[in-house]
Amino acid sequence: MALLSDKDRETLAGMFAQELAEPVKIVFFGQEIACQYCRETQDILEEVAGLSDKVDLEVNNFVIDKEKAEAMGVDKIPATVLLGGDKDYGVRFFGIPSGYEFTTLVQDIILVSKGKTEFSSEALAMIDRITEPVHLQVFITPTCPYCPQAVHMAHALAVASDKVTADMVESVEFPHLANKYRVQGVPKTVINEATFQEGAAPEPLFLARVLQGIGVMSEAEVDAYLEELRSAHEHDHDHDHEHGHQH
Repeated sequence: MALLSDKDRETLAGMFAQELAEPVKIVFFGQEIACQYCRETQDILEEVAGLSDKVDLEVNNFVIDKEKAEAMGVDKIPATVLLGGDKDYGVRFFGIPSGYEFTTLVQDIILVSKGKTEFSSEALAMIDRITEPVHLQVFITPTCPYCPQAVHMAHALAVASDKVTADMVESVEFPHLANKYRVQGVPKTVINEATFQEGAAPEPLFLARVLQGIGVMSEAEVDAYLEELRSAHEHDHDHDHEHGHQH
């Protein structure tokens, strides 16, 4: 049964035709039994892969293809890995990419196909400071409207830095992980197990937290940096306000 309407299919096919650069391989890991959303996830991926000749789907069995799963760092299912032009950027989805996260899946296919991000020059300078491995886990639910922003930013960072792997983790499907990291609200980003960011953070805060997670910035330095940003923003706002009154 088709999951997308004809209109949506047409829109997405047009978007892929216009936006995709390098071919994209969607590597899926699932199994027929004891996996509630594996079949539905595979159905979504098959439909998306059918929208462009540049998108290819590879279906793996988590048990039979255990070595491949381990090599890709896949330890739970359903799992979706996106490769752009055969490069593994570290973009992962654990759980079904449905609801609001379907948008993220589409955006990320375009992201890995282009292999470049739209971070600001200031952000790129911060990304250059990432010299240690970073593992991001962004906990979401499909009904959370703020989650795609957090997931896409984490995945964009994985594309921008070879040191970063970024996972979307669907909280409802992996409750043991949601409990382990005390996920009470989503999105919640876990950085290298010990640093946390609640909510969808703006780019500077997100990157500062990542640098905190690898010990490049202390928590006090992150707080001071955020205060500096806040003051600059308020100054700009006041300036705009005054400027507006001059007319």
